[in-house]
Amino acid sequence: MECLFCKIVNREIPADIVYEDDHVLAFNDIDPQAPVHQLIIPKQHIATLNDIAPDDLSVVGRLQYTAATLAKQQGFAEDGYRVVMNCNAMGGQTVYHIHMHLLGGRQFTWPAG
Repeated sequence: MECLFCKIVNREIPADIVYEDDHVLAFNDIDPQAPVHQLIIPKQHIATLNDIAPDDLSVVGRLQYTAATLAKQQGFAEDGYRVVMNCNAMGGQTVYHIHMHLLGGRQFTWPAG
């Protein structure tokens, strides 16, 4: 069975897509935790951060580059933003396809909140 994000990549499930290239897809989160909350995923299925292999390094770097580019395009890069990646159940991962949360448009505090 394919994962939820693979189904979005394959257009089997709709998503509000904000960016796409040959390797990466970004879309608005359906349960936003900030004024801007987007998920950035590789089109290639990688279940967790622990599963990243040396051959995957360029696509993982693309996730970070895409987050910064989207933040600039949406006008909050200079004010600041948060990017988050969760790994496994104790880390808060609920969809087992690596993804980066891009959150912007409000003040964030530490610890996360």
